[in-house]
Order: sequence, then C-alpha cells, then structure tokens
Amino acid sequence: MSTRHQLGLLLVAGSAVSYSTAGFFTRLITLDAWTMLFWRGMFAGAFIAGIVVVQERRGAWAAVRRIGWPGLAAAACSGVATILFINAFRHTSVADVVVIFATAPFVTAVLGWLWLGVRERRGTMLASAAALAGVVIMVGGAFAEGRLVGNLLAFGMTVLMSVMMLLIRRHHDTSMLPAAGLSAFLCALLVWPVAAPMAVSGFELFQLALFGVTQFALGLLLLTMGGRLISAGQTALINTAETPLAVVLVWLAFGEQPATASLIGGAIVIAAVAGYVWHSTRSAWIDA
Repeated sequence: MSTRHQLGLLLVAGSAVSYSTAGFFTRLITLDAWTMLFWRGMFAGAFIAGIVVVQERRGAWAAVRRIGWPGLAAAACSGVATILFINAFRHTSVADVVVIFATAPFVTAVLGWLWLGVRERRGTMLASAAALAGVVIMVGGAFAEGRLVGNLLAFGMTVLMSVMMLLIRRHHDTSMLPAAGLSAFLCALLVWPVAAPMAVSGFELFQLALFGVTQFALGLLLLTMGGRLISAGQTALINTAETPLAVVLVWLAFGEQPATASLIGGAIVIAAVAGYVWHSTRSAWIDA
C-alpha cells in the first residue's frame, strides 16, 4: 500500500470522526437551534471561504461565480438540509438521526433512477430494501415514543442531501468547496430572523466556533483532500464509521442510550450499507 493511499485513508477517517461530532455538539450547546445554526453557518462559511481564498487567491470570486446554477441549487439543498438536521437532533435521538442519514446512498440511488433514469444493480436495490426495513422499525419505535417529528426531519434532510449529491454527480465539473461555503452562509441567512445571535456568551461562542469549524468545515476539507487519494467506494466505506462513532460519542458524554427499536433498525441499516459498499468495492481494496 503506497504512502499516498495510506494518507488518503487517514484523511477520510479523520473526516468521519469530524462529521460524527454533530450530535455531540448539538447536545453540548444548550442554545436554541436557530441561534446555533446561525453561528455554525457563519463560522463554517468563514473557514471555507478562507480556504477558497488561499487556493484561488485572486481568482476566488471567479471560482464562486463558476459554480453556476447547479452550485446554487446544491447550496440551497445543503443549507435547508442543515436546518432540518440540527432540528432533528432536538426532536429525536442522535442514533435515529445518523442512522436515517446512513440510508443516503440508497435514497440517492432511488432518486437517480426516478430523476435521471440511472439503472442500479440488483444488489443496490436489495440493500435499499433492507435499509428501508430497518428505518421502518425505527420509525415505528419513534412513533410509539413521541419522536416521529425528529425522524421525519432527519428523513427530509436525507432526501435533500441526496438531491445535492445527484446535482454534484450530474455536474461534476462544479467545484464543491465554494458551494459548501455558500450553503453555510445561506443557512445562517435563512435562520437570522428567528435567531438571537447577540444573546450568546463568550464561552458559547467558542463552542459554536468549534462546532462550525471542526465538525463541518474541517470534515469537508479532510474528505475533499482524502477523497482525491483513494477510490470513491473506499471513501464511502470508511464514512460508514461515522454512524457508530456518533452514537458512541453521545453515549459516553451524555449517557444517551438508543431505544431498542433504534438499535434493531439501526443494526439492519448499517449492515445493509456496510455490506453493499464492501461488496461493491472489495476488488478496489485488493488492488490497492
């Protein structure tokens, strides 16, 4: 295994760790969701904008303009999805949110078939059916325990992120980084009317800066850098670690234990995702 490949694996693993902290920060910061979203968006957007400026220098503004309508649409999907994402954590368990989001590859496959006419392999559809069964079990438990709203918000977020991924796939020449920075600022703009950005303490502002920079911006940066060094399948497989990491983190930090239905349904979803990605990329691992 080459040093370049090892570096790619480490960078993508680091991005999975960064992304897994979303539930942790949402539980840690006790501010209302709108104020949290405002500052998270501002800090994440500023960090990503700084990266774009360093990379493009005088051509930074031109790089932003080059994203065109596909980049704007992707940014809009991501911005609204983020709002649903953070609010979902406030209405259901972290386990339910991250497991539902783990079905994104299958939601993307279904939407790609309906929207773009992309035909998927039988294995993809079988794994999708298994993941759907797991989500149904989770939603049934959530309905019984009064967590249905949070699960619906998480599913809405997953659909929007799947649409964003299809836009990026169809317009692969669109730069991801400027669109991501724009989505962060758009999120802050959308929640500004109902947020209270001036009603935060210095320590809360520090926590919000960590949330915006380390969870979203750094996670995206590591994923972008590492994804260039290894295959897309290997990237997807490593990213499945984000789900159990997120659940374990809030369990250790806050004692939040998933409900029985969440554990059963979540295990089915993760098995479907990991099994599908592993099967579709095992040849790439052998060749590497």
